[in-house]
Amino acid sequence: MFGQTTLGASSVSSSASRVFRFEVVGLRQSAETDKNKFDIRRSGTVFLTVPYSRMNEEMQRINRLGGKIVNISPLSAEQN
Repeated sequence: MFGQTTLGASSVSSSASRVFRFEVVGLRQSAETDKNKFDIRRSGTVFLTVPYSRMNEEMQRINRLGGKIVNISPLSAEQN
């Protein structure tokens, strides 16, 4: 039938529960970050926790803000 998949519920929940930690350097304050209610540091390392479903969006956002991703590591459920 149209719109149905052959994937079981377990495969959907496993991808939904995957979380990654991005290590980012070089984020800077810009017109984009001025919309936030907090300042971005000019230097140093920032760690961001990102669900698998939003990884691409977050990578693009970091790039727009002038940051560089130096490490991506998976987090287990115990580390969240």
